[in-house]
Amino acid sequence: MTGSPGEPGGPTDPPVLEIPRGDLLRSRVVSDVGTTLSTALDRELTGYATVVPQETLLLAGDARGVLTFEAGVPVLAYNTVTDSGGPDALAELAVPGPYRVELYAVAAEALRAAHAAEALRVPPAAAATELADDPDLAERTRESAPDDRLADGDGEEADAVAAFLADDDRIEAIREQARAEARERADEWGLDGALADDGDAGRDAERVGSDATGDDAEREGDDANRPERF
Repeated sequence: MTGSPGEPGGPTDPPVLEIPRGDLLRSRVVSDVGTTLSTALDRELTGYATVVPQETLLLAGDARGVLTFEAGVPVLAYNTVTDSGGPDALAELAVPGPYRVELYAVAAEALRAAHAAEALRVPPAAAATELADDPDLAERTRESAPDDRLADGDGEEADAVAAFLADDDRIEAIREQARAEARERADEWGLDGALADDGDAGRDAERVGSDATGDDAEREGDDANRPERF
């Protein structure tokens, strides 16, 4: 692509998400992103998650996502491969698992500028609906969201959910594909044990302190304040 931003025919600068690296809370492989969303909601986490689907890990796919949270409620979605943001990024991440997920805590003040990026924002329950297909989690997320977030996202979220739920055959096909591919990849990677406890977040020991080793340990301390540019 040629030209400069502002010139006729020039490119439009893609959105850029820049936030502090934060403190690593956990790093794991999951078959369902709902596990991560539920954990963030239960902890009232302010921070972000990185989500890398198995097709990106194995086949150079085009989805590598970042989801930010404020008090456990998703705020922004961004695909670092395609530079898509908001609902478009969620749609690109809605592919069969497993997923490599890392969860980070960041101070609310450090996310304030990023969360002002309207182009990257998503309705509160959109991630639970589109990535996890979990109506109960979506409802819990709405209940936890501030009123101004609900007012902004009601129309868009309702339209997206209605269109998705209207196609029962598509939903079942997605579920079956996800189950089959998760089993296949788990066998290939030897991850049966890692996937077996997805629904039990309480038993997932958080990788902090002595559990965070190597690269994880280096992300603590002063490094937590280093900006991460996605």
